[in-house]
Amino acid sequence: MGRAEAAAMILGLVLLCTAVLGGASPSPPRLRLSFRELQAQHGLRTFRLARTCCYEALLVDEERGRLFVGAENHLASLSLDNISKRAKKLAWPAPVEWREECNWAGKDIATECMNFVKLLHAYNRTHLLACGTGAFHPTCAFVEVGHRLEEPVLRLDPRGLEDGKGKSPYDPRHRAASVLVGEELYSGVAADLMGRDFTIFRSLGQRPSLRTEPHDSRWLNEPKFVKVFWIPESENPDDDKIYFFFRELAVEAAPALGRLTVSRVGQICRNDVGGQRSLVNKWTTFLKARLVCSVPGVEGDTHFDQLQDVFLLSSRDRWAPLLYTVFSTSSGIFQGSAVCVYSMNDVRRAFLGPFAHKEGPVHQWVSYQGRVPYPRPGVCPSKTFGTFSSTKDFPDDVIQFARNHPLMYNPVLPMGGRPLFLQVGAGYTFTQIAADRVAAADGHYDVLFIGTDAGTVLKVISVPKGGRPNAEGLLLEELHVFEDSAAVTSMQISSKRAAPAPNAAWRVTPTAPGTGPRAHASSPVPRGGSGGKT
Repeated sequence: MGRAEAAAMILGLVLLCTAVLGGASPSPPRLRLSFRELQAQHGLRTFRLARTCCYEALLVDEERGRLFVGAENHLASLSLDNISKRAKKLAWPAPVEWREECNWAGKDIATECMNFVKLLHAYNRTHLLACGTGAFHPTCAFVEVGHRLEEPVLRLDPRGLEDGKGKSPYDPRHRAASVLVGEELYSGVAADLMGRDFTIFRSLGQRPSLRTEPHDSRWLNEPKFVKVFWIPESENPDDDKIYFFFRELAVEAAPALGRLTVSRVGQICRNDVGGQRSLVNKWTTFLKARLVCSVPGVEGDTHFDQLQDVFLLSSRDRWAPLLYTVFSTSSGIFQGSAVCVYSMNDVRRAFLGPFAHKEGPVHQWVSYQGRVPYPRPGVCPSKTFGTFSSTKDFPDDVIQFARNHPLMYNPVLPMGGRPLFLQVGAGYTFTQIAADRVAAADGHYDVLFIGTDAGTVLKVISVPKGGRPNAEGLLLEELHVFEDSAAVTSMQISSKRAAPAPNAAWRVTPTAPGTGPRAHASSPVPRGGSGGKT
């Protein structure tokens, strides 16, 4: 193809995207507040943790009124009412011998061979579970935080150290995604030093540790894990499932398309204990489906294929929460981001649909039309759906089918068939989302807080349009929460401190450990963090 033909093709794609997206310029906010205005007029407060960077984990504890922060070699406990006061700090460096081993392995001792805290979970009424990279030697610990509001505690339990493999990544540049349910930790993580063995892993608790099938691209193909949620399905706890949200290289893509990234939702059953003769110590209920966030067009859809974040918002139906997601695009033609909303009922429907199937390397992926064994792969052993009491009782043909058919054929489409809110050519990309449901004179509305890679937070309200499930997002505010335009990489809602708008907590993580920007926080508008402040 000559230069003229290539230029014509690019111009055609640009015109197509413009036509599909309506040619609209970025939506202007009704109110725009700079960092200085937030600082001067809206009570912005800051916290500085000396000689550290990379606030890798946030945990809002409403009961204790604390914000727990994980950083490089440190943990901090801050007051939710004023993060500048009553702060407690705890040093948690990697042992010297681990740092030396890390350096001998070719890593930078000053920026990589540290303990970057990646994971914080409330473990019980008095302790947190914290995990970090440990200078490429993942480690976890139980941290005592007490239970008295007037006397905050932050103390590392030296007897509670745990191996962090399968819980925290080795590499500080890798993202961690996990959820703690009871005493069980479900993690999506790279479980090896080289960062090639990606797995969905269950650890801790009383049940056996389980993982996905290793080095099988049909299961996981270079995934980037985003979020993990425990979502009950009925009154029977045996039906409970864990849902993983990630993006990966598409095994079903035509070879001509190259390395195509798609976004996924995956499921596993909490009561999965692996197979008896096959898939021993592996998941037998793992399934995954594609998440589609696109703008329909006459000549083709415009896809936002890079899932960045997911927020679970409860609805009137306790079994069917809404999933608010933010996507960006990998296109080199245009820059854009979108918010898509999914119903859990639609997610579950995709897992009940046909399986994707491929006969051989030269065949295309098609909908499986053969006999599906009983019990249907992906169904939890439960009295709700059958008589099997354990996955070890599943017949061999069920286990083999599950091993060879983890992918569903039908994708999950957003409510309304298109994004709720999008920005094209705005000069920034959506990175995070948090949502809250607020009461108004004419009903309830969902208010969204969308973080960007330019250090801003957009406040958007979901407005019904033509009846459910159709709605559109209206941009109300744009808040510049970071002085140096650092990316917002984590956000949480503090609903109990909504005055008058919900507080948000967020953090910033630099692109390379030790080189990040500063972090800031405010109340009652945002709280935040990055390299040197929070």
